[in-house]
Formats: sequence, structure tokens, C-alpha cells
Amino acid sequence: MSQLVTGLDHIVLVVPEIESGTAVYQSLLGRPPVWRAEAEGGAATAIFRVANTSLELMAPAGEGPVADRLREMIEAEGPGLKTLAFGTADIETTHHKLTRRGMLPSDVVPGESTNTLDGSARRWKRFRCADEQTAGVKTFLIQPETPLPPQDTPAGAVTSLDHIVIDTPNPDRALGLYGARLGLDLALDRNAPQWKTRFLFFRTGGLTFEVIHRLGETHDPAGPDRIWGLTWEVADLPAAHGRLTDAGFNVSELRKGRKPGSSVFTVRDGTMGVPTLFIAHEPK
Repeated sequence: MSQLVTGLDHIVLVVPEIESGTAVYQSLLGRPPVWRAEAEGGAATAIFRVANTSLELMAPAGEGPVADRLREMIEAEGPGLKTLAFGTADIETTHHKLTRRGMLPSDVVPGESTNTLDGSARRWKRFRCADEQTAGVKTFLIQPETPLPPQDTPAGAVTSLDHIVIDTPNPDRALGLYGARLGLDLALDRNAPQWKTRFLFFRTGGLTFEVIHRLGETHDPAGPDRIWGLTWEVADLPAAHGRLTDAGFNVSELRKGRKPGSSVFTVRDGTMGVPTLFIAHEPK
């Protein structure tokens, strides 16, 4: 049986201004964007592609309804990760199934964009699930008709997204949403008292979708989930650490990761409100 979701197509990071945000993430990831565009309604975007997903920066630009919403969001919440867009190979079938599963999807609509870097165009179809069915996280399903341009990985650059972290007050609701309804592969459900956390690991499209529930705290089970942070994978962790130090980022020391055979460091700030970790794995 084919998978409903093929992976995490992209994550949207809302930033106050596109040029400064792009400069920060080009330095952080060690690679330039593959796509720059101006969207209708007053938004500018820059897309960074890695092996298993993409990060789309979005900022208000000029006047329009989208620009107004983005400015209101930034004023109320600050910059940060706001949207998940899961990929699918069959948008109509996925729309039908998620309608049957109570996700209250919007209509499937086409989209297109022109790359200001080279004039190329790409198209897609997508729909949005109702926020009340996705625990408040803006969630889209997208079927790209045109892939993003390929890009070589510069030395010391991020190669892929190791995992994305979602913080939830209601892990059983998250199990139903990401496992039963969206069909992600549940790989782990475990309490870790030493970290005061219950971990749910889902696999999709070559990355881990990590849902965490903090034990010992008071939670409103009806409260929203939030996209919490990103862990970027690199081939050479000391090289990445040196590159970011030279670029002026405030980084921690290198240390052993929680996963056996992994090493990590933290980027303490300067990431537009995104808790950020870098990781490398020993060769198997």
C-alpha cells in the first residue's frame, strides 16, 4: 500500500525581513538558497534545500493581506517556525482520505512561483488541514509538479535535517494525529525519566519527526502543539563548529549526543527564534 505522506516537503520559518533572514541562514547552513521569490499578497521567500527536506523563509514585503498577517504574527509571537508541509505523491487521494479521517481539508488549489535567481518556474498543488484538527500547527499537504533545482553540498555545510521537534501537551492526541491520521511510521514511544520527557519518534522521508511531552509539568491537554526546534546533520562536526564560530555564532562545545555514536553542539542564539542543534553520526 502506498504511503499517504512521502516526507516533510518543507518547513516555513517566518522572519521579519527576507534579506537579513536569508543572510543568517546562508551562514548557518553553509549553503545559499536555491529559490528566491515574491509571492502575491506581499510576501518574499527564500528556500534552502537539503537532502531530505527544505526550509522556506517567509517575510512580509510591501503591502497586501499576506504581509499584514505576517507582520501581525511576528508582532504577537516573534519570528519562528510556523508551518509544516508534508509531501504526497497523489494529492487527490490524500485529500479524500484525510477528509474521511476528519482533518477537514480545504480545497486542493494550484500554486506557482518564479525564481528571481534565474527566472525558472515551478508549480504545485496543495491543501491545508483545519488548525483545530492539527493541534494548532499550520499543516499543508503538497504535491510538487516541478522539483527544486539540485545543489551540491559545500564542504562543512548542512547535508540534511536529522530531526524536527514538536512539543505537545497531549501525546495521545499526537499519536492519533501523526500516526493514525497522517500515517507517519511510529518508531518509538518511550518515557525517559532521566530527561523528564516522553518521546514519540515517527519516521518519514528520511528524517525523524520527534514529538516530546515534558513529564512532571502541568499541561492543558486541549492546548496547542508547537514546532519547537531543528537538528541539522553534517558530515564533519568539528568543521561545522569551526565554520559557525568563524561566522560569529554563539555555539556550545562539542559533546556526545543522546543517540549512540552521535556527537552534537548547540547554536545558542541568532537563529530567528529556532532552538537549533547540529549533529554528526559515526559511520556504521
